[in-house]
Amino acid sequence: MKKVLVLVINDMVIFPNNEVRIEYDKNYDTQMDEIVNRIGDNQMIIVNPIDEGEISVTSFPKYGVLGRLKLKMNVPNGKTRIVLEGLERVEIKGLTENNHYFEADYSEVEIPKEKDEKSYFKVLIKSVENYINKVPTMGNAIMSQLTNVDSLNDLCDLVASFIPIRYEEKKKYILTIDPITRAKYLIEDINRDLKLAELEQKIENEVERELEKTQKEYFLREKIKLMQKEIGEENSKDVDVERISKKISKLKCNSKTKEKIKRELSRYSNLNSNSPELGMIREYLDWMINLPWNQYTKDTNDLIRVKEILDSSHYALEEVKDRILEYLAVKQNTNNLRSPILCLVGPPGVGKTSLALSIAKSLNRKSAKISVGGINDEAEIVGHRRTYIGANPGRIIQGIRKAGTANPVFIIDEIDKMTKDIKGDPASSLLEVLDPEQNSKFSDHYIEEEFDLSNVMFIATANYVEQIPYELRDRLEIITISSYTEYEKLDIAKKHLIPKELEQHGLSPLQVQIDDDAIMTIIQNYTKEAGVRELERMIATLFRKIVKNILLNKDQYFYKIDQKIIEEFLGKKKYFYMENDIQNEYGVVNGMAYTIFGGDILPIEATLFKGKGNLVLTGSLGEVMQESCHIALDYIKANSSKFKIDSKLLEENDIHIHVPEGAVNKDGPSAGITITTALISLFKKKCINKKIAMTGEITLRGRILAIGGLKEKVIGAHRANIKKVFIPKENEKDLDEIPEEIKKDIEFISVNKYSEMYKYLFKKRG
Repeated sequence: MKKVLVLVINDMVIFPNNEVRIEYDKNYDTQMDEIVNRIGDNQMIIVNPIDEGEISVTSFPKYGVLGRLKLKMNVPNGKTRIVLEGLERVEIKGLTENNHYFEADYSEVEIPKEKDEKSYFKVLIKSVENYINKVPTMGNAIMSQLTNVDSLNDLCDLVASFIPIRYEEKKKYILTIDPITRAKYLIEDINRDLKLAELEQKIENEVERELEKTQKEYFLREKIKLMQKEIGEENSKDVDVERISKKISKLKCNSKTKEKIKRELSRYSNLNSNSPELGMIREYLDWMINLPWNQYTKDTNDLIRVKEILDSSHYALEEVKDRILEYLAVKQNTNNLRSPILCLVGPPGVGKTSLALSIAKSLNRKSAKISVGGINDEAEIVGHRRTYIGANPGRIIQGIRKAGTANPVFIIDEIDKMTKDIKGDPASSLLEVLDPEQNSKFSDHYIEEEFDLSNVMFIATANYVEQIPYELRDRLEIITISSYTEYEKLDIAKKHLIPKELEQHGLSPLQVQIDDDAIMTIIQNYTKEAGVRELERMIATLFRKIVKNILLNKDQYFYKIDQKIIEEFLGKKKYFYMENDIQNEYGVVNGMAYTIFGGDILPIEATLFKGKGNLVLTGSLGEVMQESCHIALDYIKANSSKFKIDSKLLEENDIHIHVPEGAVNKDGPSAGITITTALISLFKKKCINKKIAMTGEITLRGRILAIGGLKEKVIGAHRANIKKVFIPKENEKDLDEIPEEIKKDIEFISVNKYSEMYKYLFKKRG
């Protein structure tokens, strides 16, 4: 046995009596270059490893080819070209690894001789000749070499080196010693390649016939199509049909819906590829197989965790939180309960939408959100008919698909801002969605199949309950979220907003401290809102400026923010609530207003001058307030003797009623008693104390009607240093909502008729 170096080649096979040219880059293939340099004029064993990857002793085959380096030269492209010559098969007897190089002991392989070799020799020669004649890629050069071969062993090696088969297939010819076995392999490979060549020729012929009728671009498409057809590979539409069929089998929808989807799939598979309906049906199938039919998430049963999540995300709002906990408790107790349909009503920015998202998080449900503000087309809700070009499902089904479950928390925003026109009434279309008696069989015009919405928790949001269509309001569980008081905003800022903004701006509580007076200044003079959105933005602005100063003025790292230096960071004050700076004058009385920004006092002024009894109104008053002015004046005229007012004063003078800040629109049924009091004060020339405010509507008979927004109005009055407030008797129940720290500073007087107020304000004072 002899020991020589081993050269491992991974991508080609070298046969005995055959030469192979290899080019390699010695900068990258250093191992090849070093082995070639080591070999020099000596012989080597060329092997193809059994498995690709890291070379080890176990990866070497039993047989290799003894070869030699016939030529080595450097070519102009920086690479090295070598020519290797295969000499004979050898059997590897032992391997040793030396400095990452392998050396092998080998012995010559004795090729067996059998009687049938001549027969196989002739058959193989004929197969090769037939192959050369039918396959144009095979050159005739091999025929001249075949004439010089006289053994089956050499013939097999020569043919195997020429035929275009895969590298993995070629390796078996080196490892197979018996020439007859190799001849059988070659005949099988040649016949298989001949069939492929014949098939390719058939395809070429068919494509050439098609080419006469079509353009060259079409030629390439048809060639691919015919090749797929001949080799049994389905076209893209067939693959699509199979994929959709598998998805249909996994759908959890009812049998009726599944049959409908299957019928549409059958139509799709039978349609011509050029049909305009193809895309429409494909889009419909895509919607049907991707809807979450009967796919549900499991609600959490841990009520304590739900309460913790709701409390951590929203301050106060106890009524909403209690309603969610009640729902979960009853559902857990009965294991069968319809989801409530809540409607959160309140001014912008109080957290209606974010609360709904927190409810979804606390229940461990997915969430979906749509906005119906400004929608005037009912198809936006219930979808378009499929007969229309570009038809799509309505927003409800779109939201359900986006959520991915059949029981999400579904938020319908701005339900009070829908409009109605010639395209339809979207509010009526929402009835089927929000009515618990109907939504278990909701049918979208596009889907055309019933979808169960009874497990969806719908949460609608609105700014004004009066603007919600009555037919919808009747199906909703209205929960009012009032605007935050200044004290609630202060708590929210301290507990939620400031820690959040400190973290987002990379600050710590040790670097920045804000006292309560400074926060209150921001709330009162830099924001005007019911919620806390603007407050959060102002706090963020404050922290941005502090971060900038810290980086620019590296000597200061601590900021204590108090009321005095707020203007330095946020500029001049932007908003001033109506200050109670009026004097005790007759004809001037403090009313109470409730705006989207919260509560405020609203002084109402009245004066008279020579005229003919006309009534002049200014101050951008709405229709309701204008009516209140007329009612107040007519009530006084009808009771002038009771109020000891000279009727000539009313007949011979024009009366002017004005509400300051004329650029701001004012309306609402709560200014009646204020206007009446201002007029009586004017006519009797008796002043009303500036520490008194009032709210309530009046009738022609002097009855005082209940009003809304008492909590916000009282907070605004407290801010203006009001000490006494007149309210309607029917609003006494609303005093429970007012914070105790406010109630202890204000005296509340509830009245049922204006005559009671008159006695208190005018008779009592003489």
